[in-house]
Amino acid sequence: MTKLKRSELAYLAEVPGFWYVASPYSKYPGGMKEAWIEVCKAAGFLIRQKVPVFCPIAHTHPIAIHAHMDQLKHEIWLPADQPMLEAAYGMIIVMLETWETSTGIRYEQDYFKKASKPIWYMEWPQ
Repeated sequence: MTKLKRSELAYLAEVPGFWYVASPYSKYPGGMKEAWIEVCKAAGFLIRQKVPVFCPIAHTHPIAIHAHMDQLKHEIWLPADQPMLEAAYGMIIVMLETWETSTGIRYEQDYFKKASKPIWYMEWPQ
């Protein structure tokens, strides 16, 4: 496991493309809205450091809410995120509580491992 250190942010900012930012969602103890808020803060931190990111939870949570879609249906969200998995340079996992038991993160992590793309682990809050 490669934990992200502040000194490594410059490297992450220089890679070609963008980083896929994963985080727990449905099993987060504070609830899905709180998981969304926390990962938005983490993604914002990375963006302020000039690290280009795509964060599926930040992107899809408000879509699910306002389009009245089932937030928990992996059959909807995993295929919707697949093109971004394929296009991403690598993955940053935001280590919020329950990240280790997240079905979505496990799927995404398996994809990045099989594709031999880098995976970083970011403690949050910093």
